[in-house]
Amino acid sequence: MDKLKLIEQTVVHDDLPEFTAGDTVNVHYRVREGEKERIQQYQGVVINERGSGANKTFIVRKMSGSVGVERIFPLYSPFIAKIEVKKRGKVRRSKLFYLRERRGKSARIQDKDATNKINTTKKES
Repeated sequence: MDKLKLIEQTVVHDDLPEFTAGDTVNVHYRVREGEKERIQQYQGVVINERGSGANKTFIVRKMSGSVGVERIFPLYSPFIAKIEVKKRGKVRRSKLFYLRERRGKSARIQDKDATNKINTTKKES
């Protein structure tokens, strides 16, 4: 069992940013097409995180036109070039599967930074 943990520690690295469900992220993913390799960006809302250690994955959902597209990324994949956190979302759940049925304004997630600014200005008045 200890050998398995040693192998997992070599895969896990700490240079990835902290993000949770509800955050909008931009994943730079390496795509190999024949001999060539390019980086494809996939921006959307994190709706799920599961697993632990080297097996940790997260699901990113984006709207492509009027169709919702979800993609599962392994967190410690060598194909992920980098992950940028664009916005922090204010949510009360760790799994946001209810967003699949929602469209338009009801599918929006409130920005965590904007809610903090509103709350501080109300207290000062």
